[in-house]
This record gives sequence, structure tokens and C-alpha cells, in this order.
Amino acid sequence: MNHVSRRQYLLAAGVLLVAPIVARAQTATKPYRIGVLAAGRLKTLQQSLNDLGYVEGRDVVLEIRNPEGRSELFDALALDLVRLKVDVIVASNPNAVVSAKRATATIPIVMMHTPDPVQLGLVASLARPGGNITGVTTLSADLSIKQLELLKEAVPRVSRVALLWNPDNPWHPATVKALQAGSGSRGLRLQVLEARGPEAFGGVFHAMTTASAQAVLVLVDPMTFFNRRKLADLAIQHRLPMMGGLPDYAEAGGLMSYWADTTDVYRRVASYVDRILKGAKPGDLPIEQPTKFELVANLKTAKTLGITIRQSVLLRADRVIE
Repeated sequence: MNHVSRRQYLLAAGVLLVAPIVARAQTATKPYRIGVLAAGRLKTLQQSLNDLGYVEGRDVVLEIRNPEGRSELFDALALDLVRLKVDVIVASNPNAVVSAKRATATIPIVMMHTPDPVQLGLVASLARPGGNITGVTTLSADLSIKQLELLKEAVPRVSRVALLWNPDNPWHPATVKALQAGSGSRGLRLQVLEARGPEAFGGVFHAMTTASAQAVLVLVDPMTFFNRRKLADLAIQHRLPMMGGLPDYAEAGGLMSYWADTTDVYRRVASYVDRILKGAKPGDLPIEQPTKFELVANLKTAKTLGITIRQSVLLRADRVIE
């Protein structure tokens, strides 16, 4: 018979007593709460987090707050996330970032689809943002100019383009100026039209027709994004090829879209969230710029409009909808 010393017995008993306590503590660990303002492609964010080892429900809980195209609701939604004491806020457009910044100076904010954050006064610099905001910038003024160039290349007969923008979007005014400055050298005339909501669409498209617009460029915005299918339908109804930013605009029936690769952007955003949850300070994490871009062409819409998209554009398209 093996003899066990009193000291060995007490140590073993202690381990047996402590083990269940440790197990209970591990089981009781709460998942991180991630607030998401305006969820565009929620499944892509979920998958990106999952790829980093975060299982939803076990490791993270996503608190989704979507204003459904009504930017005026962002302030209240951001405050709601702050009241919930989320660990990180993912803000998916400029309006969301501005509202999140107003709501908290302490909870880390990871931005996406947000251009010129320095110019907007959101961060000190791209290299060292400072404060509680970091993430991915989309350089959208440059992207919008590229959208205009692609539209002209795809449909060379186009010389007059209606530009649809939302005055309530903080980055739109600078982008409109950049497009106005660069359109003339590209042989294009812009008809600048503003819409704060879908109730303005009827008058806007009537103005396009009256001015003999030959195409429409829609600037990315929570309101236009939420109403993208209505905009695409109106563009087809008025025989206007529509260019949008995010691929969702082309998928909704627009002729084309061009934007930073959304899957890559979400992957980068998930990486920021991961580093912050592991202790990194957002102000120390440099803001990244997109390196991958996605051009989508909708041949079904082209056929409906009786348009032949130039082969040089189709060959460069990352995706063609047929």
C-alpha cells in the first residue's frame, strides 16, 4: 500500500478544491461587447472576427445599432452603446464616427469607410491618431474622382453627369469640390444635386432629366446606401447609368461601383478590434489606407439600358453581374 504524507494529501486536496473554482471563473468570464454603428455587411465582420478566433456568443457579443439610413439617429445610437459600456465601437461611416466621438472620449472607436479623418478633425494624424479613434480611411475624394473616370471610360458618350450628394454627410462638401475641380479636364460637366432623404429623389431625378443628364454618380452615404435599390430603380427608369461606391450599389442595380475592397477593410477592422481587446491603445495604432480596390460591373443593367460597357473596363472588373 502506498503511503501518502500529510503534506502531499493537503496539496492534492487543495488542487481538487481549487480546480472547480478556476473552472467556474473561466466559465463565468464575460464575452467582450462590441458596439457596431451602422452594420452594412455584418456577416463579413463576424467572419473576420471568427478568423481571429473570436466566436460570437462565447468570446464576443455584437451590439448592432443601425439607423436604417437616418443619419440624425447616430447620436442617440452612439449614446446607447456608451450606456451599455461596450468594450469597442466599430463605426462604419463618417457620420457614425463623429457621433461616437461626441458620445465618448474613452471607449476605443475603430472607424471604417471614413475619408480624411485628419481634415474632419477626428484624429491628430494618420501615423499617430491620438485619442480613442483609429481604423481604416478610404480616401474617398480620390475614389470618387476615379469613379467618374471609370464611368466616362465605360460609357464614352457621357459628357454630362448628375452628382447626387447629401449635405448632412461631413465629407461630401470637400468631395463635391474635388469633383467639380477635376471634371472639366475629363471632358465632363457636373450637375450637382443634393438630397437629404428619399423624399427628395423624385425632384432630383426630374431635375436630371430636365438638364439632359446622361449618367448619375451617387456619393456613398448611409442614406443613399439604405435607399440604393430605390436609386438604382429610378436611374434605370430615367435611362441613366448609375455609378456608386460600395459594391452594394451595383448589386442593387447600378451600372457600376468602385470602392476599397470591403472584405479587406473588414479584415483590417477586425485586426484593430483584436489588438485593442488585447490591450493596445487606439491612439497608438496608425490609421491604415486601403491597398485593394474592387470594380463591379452590372451587365444585366447595361442590357436593360441598351449600353455596351467598354471591354477595357470589363477586363479590369473584379466582378461582373450577369
